Amino acid sequence: MTTIAVVGTGLAGIRAAEALRADGYDGRLVLVGEEAAQPYDRPPLSKQVLLGKCESQDIALTDEDLRAVLDAEWLLGTRATALDPASGALTLADGRSLHTGGVVIATGARARTLPGMPRLPGVHTLRTLDDAHRLREDLSRPGRVVVVGGGFIGAEVASSARALGHEVTIVEYEQKPLLRQLGPHAAGILGRLHTDHGVALVTGVGVTGLVGEDGVRAVELSDGRVLPADVVVVGVGAVPNTEWLTGSGVACDNGVLTDERCRTTVPGVVAAGDVAAYRCRGGRLRIEHWTNARDMPVIAAGSLLATLRGQDPTAQPVHDPLPYVWSDQYGVHLQIAGRPGVDDVLELVSGSFDDSFAAVYRRDGEISGVLAVDSPREFGRLRRDLRSAWSIR
Repeated sequence: MTTIAVVGTGLAGIRAAEALRADGYDGRLVLVGEEAAQPYDRPPLSKQVLLGKCESQDIALTDEDLRAVLDAEWLLGTRATALDPASGALTLADGRSLHTGGVVIATGARARTLPGMPRLPGVHTLRTLDDAHRLREDLSRPGRVVVVGGGFIGAEVASSARALGHEVTIVEYEQKPLLRQLGPHAAGILGRLHTDHGVALVTGVGVTGLVGEDGVRAVELSDGRVLPADVVVVGVGAVPNTEWLTGSGVACDNGVLTDERCRTTVPGVVAAGDVAAYRCRGGRLRIEHWTNARDMPVIAAGSLLATLRGQDPTAQPVHDPLPYVWSDQYGVHLQIAGRPGVDDVLELVSGSFDDSFAAVYRRDGEISGVLAVDSPREFGRLRRDLRSAWSIR
């Protein structure tokens, strides 16, 4: 009997397992997850979990009914350390080895840390449920919070810390938060969202050091300033978990390289989710958004089963999503779709840039993205327009 191993039990791994069963795979299915916790959804970590509004059972990705449907062997708290496609051997950190006929790589990414700086008590990243619980414990006490990085995770953590009554400062290396992703106009709007809610925004500087011995006491900046801090949260991106694939023949470069059907350079091995850098129109992308982790595994599972069944893999659908991400900050709901460039023009469609609004990005006169603040209905309409334009390019 062919064994398929899904390595990674986040959203992408669970969705891949669901897709395999839905597509008729009835063989042995093994799910390998580095975390000991049952699979859970990550977006609530920076919001509801930090605020104490939900617990692990509230964000579970599986229940008894789904586990029955998956009929899988669960190896949780176990990290994959090597893959030998020639023999089909998947080696685990506890010394076990699985013989596989197919592999789905869904190992995700880990939070990037500040290079060369000590991990003092009070210094956090936020990627896992354990991370969220440790940070929530520190935020339960009065203190000054410095968030390094003004991306979505940093912004959401700042919002939650502010809601808990903390004095909060965001340090962002660029001149505005999310400048490269959203362009100067939208980045300025999001910057004002922070300051309007009492968060200090320090931009155009980097972090050069952390002060403290038994715990963090301050953050040193590249311009010589020193910011007092009782809690520091580092939100400066993520690193794909690919080291365990060294020597496997699976090509990696800032992620597992795949084609547009999620196939890697090794037959019978596919990849999906945050770890996958897939080929698409205009180059290659690795997207760390929830919707990509939800949708990409369906394509990956179909490609893998086509290979195992001896079918023409090029007859399978391609992964060509319209990128979409949302964020909740300070009680405001942000929605973004498309791939806007830093030089694209932001054009107001409805509302006001000083309040709720919907807007489109244009590049050479053509729509390239949609941005909305507390305007879900208008966003949905504009997103459909963008999708129509996307499909004919």
